[in-house]
Amino acid sequence: MNYKVSTIGLGVALCVACSQPGQVRVNGGVLEGVPSEKEGVTVFKGVRYAEAPVGELRWQAPQPVKPWKGVMTCDTFGPVSWQRGNAPGTFYGDEFYWNGNPEMSEDCLFLNVWAPTESLGKKSAGLPVAFWIHGGAFMNGYGNEVTMSGEEWASRGVILVTINYRLGILGFLSHPELTAEQGQSGNYGLMDQIAALKWVRDNIAAFGGDPSNITVFGQSAGAMSVKDLLISPEAKDLMAKAIIQSGGGLGTRGLAPMAGVKQEFYDAQGKALMDKAGYTSLAAMRKAPAEEVFAAGFAMLSPHNDGKVLTETFDEAVYDGFMAQVPILIGYNKDDMGMLAGASVDRFCAVRD
Repeated sequence: MNYKVSTIGLGVALCVACSQPGQVRVNGGVLEGVPSEKEGVTVFKGVRYAEAPVGELRWQAPQPVKPWKGVMTCDTFGPVSWQRGNAPGTFYGDEFYWNGNPEMSEDCLFLNVWAPTESLGKKSAGLPVAFWIHGGAFMNGYGNEVTMSGEEWASRGVILVTINYRLGILGFLSHPELTAEQGQSGNYGLMDQIAALKWVRDNIAAFGGDPSNITVFGQSAGAMSVKDLLISPEAKDLMAKAIIQSGGGLGTRGLAPMAGVKQEFYDAQGKALMDKAGYTSLAAMRKAPAEEVFAAGFAMLSPHNDGKVLTETFDEAVYDGFMAQVPILIGYNKDDMGMLAGASVDRFCAVRD
C-alpha cells in the first residue's frame, strides 16, 4: 500500500478518476490497483479496512477508515501484526512464508484483493468472493503468504480477499481494566476479522464481486476463526458459505471443562502477564511501545467466550441451532501440525515416517 495520494481538485475530475483503468471507488475514497503477473488480473495490495489500532485504540474494537482525498495507490502489501520471526531452516519459515521476516507493525489492519481487471467498477458482474483467514496459532501469519496468492483465483472469475489481523498479546489480551472499560475484552483479533468482512460486504461490488456470495475459509487457526465467525452474533449474515480446513472438531475451547470458564479467568491471565512486565495500569499498557508489549507476554492467547463477540462454544452453538445456516465444507490439511516439529523439513519428514 502506497501512502502517496494524488490530489484531484474538482469533484467532476474525481468522478472521472473512478472510471480509470485499475481504479475503484469504495467507502472513503478511490483505490488504484496494479497489474498482477498474470494477464487480466489486478491486485490491490495493502488496503486499509480499519484505522490503525495504536495509542488509545490499542485493545479496542477496530474503527472505520477515515475518508481520504485523491487516489490511494495500492501497490505494496501492508505491514503484518507483531509476531515471532520465522527463522530460515525451520519448517514453518521455509514452507509457509515467502518472506521469513516481513515488516511488522501494530498498524497492521490491511487486506488484499485480487480481481479480474474487466470486472472492476462493474457492480453487475456478480462474481463469487473468497475470503481467506490465515493460520498460525493466532500468533503468526499474514494475508500475503505466497501460498494464498489470488492470481489464479481471479483468472478463473473468483475475487480473492486475504487479510491481516492482530495477533498474540495485541490481538487477544484480556485484562480487568479492559473489561471494566468495555464490558468484555480479549477478542480484538476476531473483531478485526469481522470488520474486514463488513468492509468486503460493503465494498466488494466495486470490484465486481457479489456481496451476497462470500465464502469464508481458513486453515488451522484460520479455520478455528471460521468456526467462531459461524457462531458470532457480530458476524451474522456476513457469509454465504464456509470452509473449515484443519479447524478441529471440539477443540480446547469446546470441551466440557472449558465451557464454564469465565471472563475473570482470562482477565487474571492477562493481568499476570502485564504485571510481570511491570505495567500496572491500562494507561501504561497503552503508552508502551508495541515491541515491548509484544516481548512482555508470549502466551497462547486465542479467542474465547466473552459474552458479546462469542456467547457460547462452537459445539453448544451447533446443538442449540445458533450456528449460521450456510453450506459448510469441513476437512483437514495433511501434515498441518508439522510446524510444531521445530526442525528442518528433512527432519520433519523423518519423524513423520
